[in-house]
Amino acid sequence: MTSLDEVLRDLTAEGEVLDRLVSGLGPEQWQLHTPAPGWTVADQIAHLTFIFTLAKTAASDADAFQALVAGAKNDFDGAVNAALKLYQNDTPEVLLGKWRAEREAVVEALAAVPEGQTVPWLVNPLPPVILACAGIMEQFAHGQDIADAVGARLERTDRIKHLVLFAVLTRDFGYLARGLTPPATEFRFEITGPSGELWAFGPEDSPQRVTGPAEDFCLLVTRRRHRDDLAVTASGEEADHWLSIAQAYRGPAGAGRTPGQFAPVPA
Repeated sequence: MTSLDEVLRDLTAEGEVLDRLVSGLGPEQWQLHTPAPGWTVADQIAHLTFIFTLAKTAASDADAFQALVAGAKNDFDGAVNAALKLYQNDTPEVLLGKWRAEREAVVEALAAVPEGQTVPWLVNPLPPVILACAGIMEQFAHGQDIADAVGARLERTDRIKHLVLFAVLTRDFGYLARGLTPPATEFRFEITGPSGELWAFGPEDSPQRVTGPAEDFCLLVTRRRHRDDLAVTASGEEADHWLSIAQAYRGPAGAGRTPGQFAPVPA
């Protein structure tokens, strides 16, 4: 397992990449609609701010965290959408300042968790390193929505290995979101990072295999691209089905994206 220090460094770096994009946007661009129905660029940053506030609180004050999420357990989507209203009157400058502060605070809070201790979260307690990986997943997903809205391409590096690992660990979320029973068979994942390094997980002799480039794999599991538009392939009936339902987050899957919805962005 990757060390917490490494994941936190990469979480910080990924936040800085997205920060460089949004800090260069004009006020009207913050109000652009993103591919997530009903969400503007500002809503995407507000959501990240709220999620990082939750994670910071979970790591630093368990009782306060439970109070924050008390109303979210039965309707998490509703709670997330309600949280956006906390930021709806913020100017881009104010919202950007809040997001930056929460990015810094969550890293400090997770780094301070005593070794071997877990952090309360929405369903089950998590090790801080896994919660940090989830933060990278959130920034990847919502950053992609922003990039799509403004016609930009975000830098993708081997830092997304943490999201690949998180998606492997949460393989069953897509089944659970649809009331399906996850298969007992372990999958073999062979994912190629942006540097060309191969990241392999699961038994080598598994009949269920998923292969492809890491950026495409991450777009798949965050449901930011349809499987038909990605170079991720499956061998085995169960693995092929998984490509259609994969998601690296709990809760409703959402509509996802449609085939051909996005024109390729030049590298």
